[in-house]
Amino acid sequence: MKNVFIFIFCLFAFNVNAKETTFDKTLFDKAQSEGKIVVVSSWVKYCTSCASQMKVLDKAKNDFNNIEYFKFDVRNKKIADLFNIQYQTTLLIFKNNKEVYRSIGETSREAIYKAIKSSI
Repeated sequence: MKNVFIFIFCLFAFNVNAKETTFDKTLFDKAQSEGKIVVVSSWVKYCTSCASQMKVLDKAKNDFNNIEYFKFDVRNKKIADLFNIQYQTTLLIFKNNKEVYRSIGETSREAIYKAIKSSI
């Protein structure tokens, strides 16, 4: 039974489909030029809190109009340096080509939704 639990935990913790880099500088710039709210989050492969937060953000993308969501592996130094991100589970929100929100560490669904709503 213990082995089954560990297997199931690993399946969720290391879900490859949820953790993929979707950030593209051209699409990021285009979304901003179109006046969209842009959300960027970082993750790392072994981070379960990153996976939890990405699920909230994937849902938020569908719950809010005019929002674009990008995610990337924090070990991608080119992207991390672009945003001055040094930690996994960092969340950024941009409006009118300016960063209007930043959190480091797992952020609750309520805090994420509040931050997005205040940016709209």
